[in-house]
Amino acid sequence: MRLAIAHHDARTLDALKLIVAAIAGYDISWIAADGAEAVRKCQKEKPELLLLDLALPILDGSRTTNGIMKSCPCAILLLTDSVEANAAKVFEAMGQGALDAVRVFLEKSTGKLNGEADIIKKLATIGKLIGKVEIQVKAPFKGKITNPELPPPLVAIGASTGGPKALSIILAALPKVLGAAVIIIQHVDEQFSRSLAEWLNNQSGLKVVLAGEGERPKIDTVLVASTNDHLILDADLTLRYTKEPRDYPYRPSVDVFFESLARHWPRRDMAVLLTGMGRDGASGLTALRKAGWHTIAQDEKTSVVYGMPAAAVEMGGAMDILPLDRIAPAIMKHMGRK
Repeated sequence: MRLAIAHHDARTLDALKLIVAAIAGYDISWIAADGAEAVRKCQKEKPELLLLDLALPILDGSRTTNGIMKSCPCAILLLTDSVEANAAKVFEAMGQGALDAVRVFLEKSTGKLNGEADIIKKLATIGKLIGKVEIQVKAPFKGKITNPELPPPLVAIGASTGGPKALSIILAALPKVLGAAVIIIQHVDEQFSRSLAEWLNNQSGLKVVLAGEGERPKIDTVLVASTNDHLILDADLTLRYTKEPRDYPYRPSVDVFFESLARHWPRRDMAVLLTGMGRDGASGLTALRKAGWHTIAQDEKTSVVYGMPAAAVEMGGAMDILPLDRIAPAIMKHMGRK
């Protein structure tokens, strides 16, 4: 089921994303921080179910519900931090067309998201109402999805033809203490992946190593996909290798990795698509932008082959189109570095 989330509080939003990531068959199409943004995004890409914060700025939950039901009606589950204090507002929004409501709040003492079990039950119920299969929570996240503590910020980079040189220029310009994890998907045979990592390590202040099975993204460390299988991020936020899709010509695939981030990574971070032949990475970058990531495509002038970034631009997946020498500064700015 395609979900969307509109919530004003970043920590609650991140915790909600973890919950959705733990549910098989549920993906987040987009997120919004205020009511007006939620209406606009719903008009462009209507989800099957919207998790809607009652206390949204600009347009509150009731007005947002009204705008959505008039222009792009869909199932809406209201989220409120207090049943008693907001009962009238809940009923008003339900009167505008919201399907149901659930209490969700972060406990100040523990930082724990209270109400996750209720959300899962509501999603199962609504799934049945709108004709979807009952949800099943994946085992790896049991007991973990209540913790809103986030992993480090992440920069995901995909590249192909001309990529090694472009990667070396970017990594050489990044500081030793970036405050973020970096993961690279470069189209290269596994016979050369270790050499690529060692070569990049010699040109970077950051530590560059191969990404191992079951590893997690590490702050101030660059992980490079190391096999001819596809690197993915699993629901438990560990890195895995998979042979599927077997018939995909690009190995490892940027699309496969980026799309796994869109499904499972709980933060809205940064993704970069560099020079390369073909279209790999375009749909993945687009999925990440829709999920709220800051996305960058290398420009035509500095690309060795303007294929992959051009396809991403064509699909609307690039928030910024930058020459190679401006990508590292953009990463540092996004991470709060000068």
